[in-house]
Amino acid sequence: MTNRLRAQIEEEEEEQDLVVEEKPLKDIPDNYLFKYLGSKFTADAATRALPFILFMALLGMIYIANRNLAERNVRDIDKIGKEVNELNWEYKSLKAKLAFQSTASEVLKKIKADSLGLQQSQQPPQVLDAEEVTDEH
Repeated sequence: MTNRLRAQIEEEEEEQDLVVEEKPLKDIPDNYLFKYLGSKFTADAATRALPFILFMALLGMIYIANRNLAERNVRDIDKIGKEVNELNWEYKSLKAKLAFQSTASEVLKKIKADSLGLQQSQQPPQVLDAEEVTDEH
């Protein structure tokens, strides 16, 4: 230290002696809200409330997940409902087509087209009575 100039040493000592001025805190307005909240919320109170806040956050996440699941279920129900309607329309159209194809004229056309040697009966069907059947045997 002896090699330096005395002026430099004095300046360094003055810099060390300077006291850092603290900035004054911002003035909090004097209204009812700040007076009430300032006395109620402290670091200790916030620490004690932390488990409750985490519990409420967990409930919020469960609520959001439940809502998303419910919306997905509603979309699936709508999709399945549309499929049921389509299958119902298909069933009705096939039923009508079968009813048309089973008419006597359509059956006759198919028999002629298939060429299986089947012919339409020229005699009307006979009605059998139960009494006649038991008498013959």
